[in-house]
Amino acid sequence: MNLILEHIFSLRLVIDFGLVVLIWMVQLIVYPGFSFYQESDLLKWHKYYTPRITVVVAPLMFIQMAIAVYLSLFEFSTINLIYLLLVLSTWISTFLYFVPLHQKIEGNLDLKISSRKLATLNWIRTFQWTFIFGYSLFLLTS
Repeated sequence: MNLILEHIFSLRLVIDFGLVVLIWMVQLIVYPGFSFYQESDLLKWHKYYTPRITVVVAPLMFIQMAIAVYLSLFEFSTINLIYLLLVLSTWISTFLYFVPLHQKIEGNLDLKISSRKLATLNWIRTFQWTFIFGYSLFLLTS
């Protein structure tokens, strides 16, 4: 295996690990914490929280996608295609379910219901990114 590819695989593992740690923190700490806020405080906290978490999450997601696309295009294999499809699944769930829920909270619409849905449905992404990290770890060690 060439040196560049080794670096890409190592970077993939680091990015996947970063996302899995982040999603577990959000799932176990941040989203459950929403239930402790009164609606006006939840709205204030959400407006403070979302742009800051986006600064952390967005670059990781874009790098993860770039790696997945690169490997699928330039190092095509079934393994890399599966990785791309797994990463695409996180993007689809994020923009199909979670962005709209955050927009509802931001728009002061059904705050408590939306925040409960966010905490419950986010297990989808928690599973997705945990599986992706496990897959990357398996690929690196096999």
